[in-house]
Amino acid sequence: MDISDLTPAELRVWRAFPRGTAVDFRAADDEEAAQGASWGAERTVRAAVLRALLLNASLEDGEIPALHLEGARVTGLLNVQYGTIDHAVELSNCFFDSVPLLYAARLRQLNLTGSVLPGLAAATVQVEGMVQLTGTQFFGPVRLGGAEIGGALFLDGCVIAPPDTVWPALRLGYATIGDNLWAPGLRTHGEVRLSGASVAGSITLNDAWLSHPGSVALDGQTLVVEGDFHLRRVRTQGWIGLRGARVTGRLDLSYARLSNPGEAALRASSCTLGELWLRKGPAIDGVVNLRHAQIDVLLLEPEVLPNEVLLNGLAYGSLTPHEPAERRLPMLDKEREGYLPHGYEQLAAAYLRVGDDHAARAVQLAKLRRHRRTLPWYGRVWGLLQEVTVGYGFRPMLACVWLLSLLAAGSAAYGLHHPRALKADEAPDFNPVFFTLDLLLPVISFGQEGAFAPQGWYQALSYALVIAGWLLATAVFAGVTRTVNRQ
Repeated sequence: MDISDLTPAELRVWRAFPRGTAVDFRAADDEEAAQGASWGAERTVRAAVLRALLLNASLEDGEIPALHLEGARVTGLLNVQYGTIDHAVELSNCFFDSVPLLYAARLRQLNLTGSVLPGLAAATVQVEGMVQLTGTQFFGPVRLGGAEIGGALFLDGCVIAPPDTVWPALRLGYATIGDNLWAPGLRTHGEVRLSGASVAGSITLNDAWLSHPGSVALDGQTLVVEGDFHLRRVRTQGWIGLRGARVTGRLDLSYARLSNPGEAALRASSCTLGELWLRKGPAIDGVVNLRHAQIDVLLLEPEVLPNEVLLNGLAYGSLTPHEPAERRLPMLDKEREGYLPHGYEQLAAAYLRVGDDHAARAVQLAKLRRHRRTLPWYGRVWGLLQEVTVGYGFRPMLACVWLLSLLAAGSAAYGLHHPRALKADEAPDFNPVFFTLDLLLPVISFGQEGAFAPQGWYQALSYALVIAGWLLATAVFAGVTRTVNRQ
């Protein structure tokens, strides 16, 4: 490019570049780049001039060139796709007329802090250092799919509001980030796509507002995060998808407001998480899908769960905070697929791991009650009888109460009407208490049952006592065995 064709503003930038000197056209430090369309020629730089500097400018010995430009209006198309730029590029608080094209370019560092752009086309870009888009406003989609960023990606306070949501607002699918993705306060209108991306550090989306009603607000399928994934106080309209994702640290949804009425608001099936925090927020407006997820630590407050959940196959090592079983069981009643024994087994196992046998028994009892509701009428009757008599074997003391009650009733009945002796000269003295015990206890014999033969309804009573004895004694034995095994 001929230097004689440059405007005074462009000449200033041209001369500063070889020495890496910053050029600031702003009238004040707090000036808004959103007013850039009205800036005049005194602060206007053509994109072709910037392209010539970045790709072809002559260098000065002993100097480190860099493009540091603030408060400029960039006109025309900045096209450096497939180019290699060995200098830092900082175009902060600038106003762009056209979408910069950085497709498959190689850069040292990119900084667009505070600038206003109609979009960014930088798929498969390679940046050795960091990419800083702090406070940047995009009125079109940001395409960073397949990008390789050696340092961190900063999107804090960034606004991405394309005119429509046909295409994702932010594309980071299959991108590789060598450090953190720092985006607290991010605002997007449309899908944020992180599917297949890999982040060596943590992702922070605290206080973000992700809006894509009725569709995917954040798509993180098969996302890999080596650190934590922070979504504290995030607000979503649409669903978060994390199917098959892997977060080594914590997925933190504390204070979050997730909304996708009538459909899934959180889809995290088959994901692997070090920790999942669902706490301190209002009830999720939509379905929570954690089917077949693997979670080491699940921090879940019951109030956060919506009216419908999908938890089949969910496995977790520990469940916090410690709550009574009565507070945890309703979440299993919210299962959209109906009765699923796996959820009860997981909850009971979590209680056993912390030594709360009472809560574990309550969960197992609730499991049998829920299962009973799925049986035909005769199965429900039989199940109800088991619960009333022996508490399904989880309440052995209830069986003891029944045994004592039957012992008292039988002793009274046979005490008033002694059965006749089979062999009067050989029979021992009749004792109604021990005769009833002979009927109730299937193993122990006091010599009364074989010596006397009741008749009429007393005989029917003896049959009933024998059957009840077998059932109740078996329940007591099972309960004692279960208690000994837990100890």
